[in-house]
Amino acid sequence: MSFPERPRAVITGAASGFGRAVALRLASRRGRLVLGDIDEAGLDETATLVREAGGEVRTARCDVRVPDEVEALAVLADEAFGGTDILVNNAGVAVAGPIGDVTLEDWRWQIDINLWGVIYGCHFFVPRMREAGRGYILNVASSAGLLCVPEMGPYNVTKAGVVALSETLYGELSGSGVRVSALCPTFFRTNIHKNARSSKPENQEQAAKLVTNAKWSAEQIADVALAALEVGELYVVPQTDGKVLWRAKRMLGQRFYGVLGRLSKSQRLLDLVTR
Repeated sequence: MSFPERPRAVITGAASGFGRAVALRLASRRGRLVLGDIDEAGLDETATLVREAGGEVRTARCDVRVPDEVEALAVLADEAFGGTDILVNNAGVAVAGPIGDVTLEDWRWQIDINLWGVIYGCHFFVPRMREAGRGYILNVASSAGLLCVPEMGPYNVTKAGVVALSETLYGELSGSGVRVSALCPTFFRTNIHKNARSSKPENQEQAAKLVTNAKWSAEQIADVALAALEVGELYVVPQTDGKVLWRAKRMLGQRFYGVLGRLSKSQRLLDLVTR
């Protein structure tokens, strides 16, 4: 099973970064897209680029913390294009800092966007796809959801939740014609650091450097993600560093986190993931 001709897709967090990159890749297939984001100016820019690339587009301001606004994307796709072939649950933010230092307000902000936003997307789109007998769901998680790096508790929890949700859906939808993938990249060039929150200013500075100096672009990640989604891969881990660390975790078990903690304290972990 491959993507249909002129695929109908809904993408959250489409105003920039990975969401925009996926939109443009699907536009090159003459895709019909519904794009959502809270950044309406950025959303308009993406829509213009999609049209220039050959796609058809509708946009809607969407705060993924609000279930009615996520459901409205599904309704818009139904009305404009007769349904949704591909759902990309992409909207996300980052919170860093030691557990106990990160405020509860920041915990809620992180969970509401990164986890509840994906839950809402799956809640409203899965029944539609199941009834249609086909569809593709790309849930944007992170290698943080597989590896749980120190001082990234809120981010790790939400991304691990996205992985768990994707695994659950993969089992539930087996044989239904609906495919599910969890995207788990390490650092790549995007805009997530611009709205990041941290209880330690040095964490924000490090994150900005890791993102802006990353070797992989959002477009490269989008290419890998869409190719994996189309063939039905559950775990999509694009970069070598993520693959190596995930393999090490499975081999070492709990010892992995002792090593990870020591590497993190010595800054050697940052050197490893930015090679």
